[in-house]
Amino acid sequence: MTANPFLGVFLHAIGGLAAASFYIPFRRVQGWSWESYWIVGGFFSWIVAPWVVGLAVVPGLLDVLAGSPVASLARCYGFGALWGIGGLTFGLSMRYLGISLGNAMALGFCAAFGTLIPPIAQGQSAEILSTAAGLATLAGVAVCLAGIAVCGAAGAAKERALSDEEKRKTVREFNFAKGATVAVFAGVMSACMAFAIASGKPIADRAAELGTPELWKNTPVFVVAFAGGFTVNLLWCAWLNVRNRSAGDYFRPGGERLLLNYLFSALAGAIWYLQFMFYGMGTTRMGKYDFSSWSIHMAFIIIFGNFWGLGFREWRGVVPRTKQLLWTGIVVLVLSTIVVGWGNYLAAKEKESPEEASQNAAEASQSAGRHVHACRGHVLPRNTVHDHASVAMAPAQHNKPDVSHLLLRSDPN
Repeated sequence: MTANPFLGVFLHAIGGLAAASFYIPFRRVQGWSWESYWIVGGFFSWIVAPWVVGLAVVPGLLDVLAGSPVASLARCYGFGALWGIGGLTFGLSMRYLGISLGNAMALGFCAAFGTLIPPIAQGQSAEILSTAAGLATLAGVAVCLAGIAVCGAAGAAKERALSDEEKRKTVREFNFAKGATVAVFAGVMSACMAFAIASGKPIADRAAELGTPELWKNTPVFVVAFAGGFTVNLLWCAWLNVRNRSAGDYFRPGGERLLLNYLFSALAGAIWYLQFMFYGMGTTRMGKYDFSSWSIHMAFIIIFGNFWGLGFREWRGVVPRTKQLLWTGIVVLVLSTIVVGWGNYLAAKEKESPEEASQNAAEASQSAGRHVHACRGHVLPRNTVHDHASVAMAPAQHNKPDVSHLLLRSDPN
């Protein structure tokens, strides 16, 4: 598939919007404990949605999974479980800090680890540092991390400026110390999704071999990784149901309210899955340095998360300077996505140039074969010209890197 980094950035933007928005339907759930609506939403986002999409777009999904290496399946599942642990604590960061500040802090650490570690592990560091495209992409990642830091600084300024009573008017359980602690842990652990997807490369390759379009080849990887995340969340939520005596939530309050609770939880789960669906699509279009997809994804989540935070008046009561700092961070994040897209565009052009040169040579040879070639006053036979053309042609190999990386969930009581 031809790289199109700017289309990839657009697809990441859609995924970022979904990731920043999934928690909103949970606000409409009434009478349920967190663990109850969380695992219902998780069932739809980690089990139902991946299998529905997988069966729709992956030919022979069961054959793909059955024919994939056991070691790859195990590692993908295991890293998915570790990511699930991070996802549980990620929700706590929003619970204690609010959507905008919680997203900024947790995703800042997640972006740093999830972006930089995979290319180092894959041995791409020297190549990235030795090309203009690689340096431009790294510059975009650095700008992204700077934007995240600015947004975090705005959140810290907000925390210092507001009284405890004012903070709790917008975030009921606001606690900066607790929120910051779990945000660090959540960010680091949630970066394990990058390793889950990297471990699932043989699964994606198997899907491509059996006819899955390049755009969708990571879908079966998500099926396995999310199963690991669901296992961790199911065990934790079941324990909370027992401890908090909330297992009866699934059957109450009854009537229309019960149905609405299930519908809003399912909607939250479906929206959450969309982030990875579009993320997986976006990475296939980023080209050579697709590791930068992770930072772009984080940037858009923070951008849209802050928009939601402003919409829900989480920044009410802060001084204009703090809001200006927040908007500065958002602008820097938008700029970072442009720089990263440009770096990947340069990489795509560098990668295509040998192929284009080969095609030009082939076309020149074929053109010569269509004309008369005089040699001592006679015409060379057409098959002779064809033989010369075949020698001149040097097909370029176009090895496309696999997709990597990914994200998060919310809160364990």
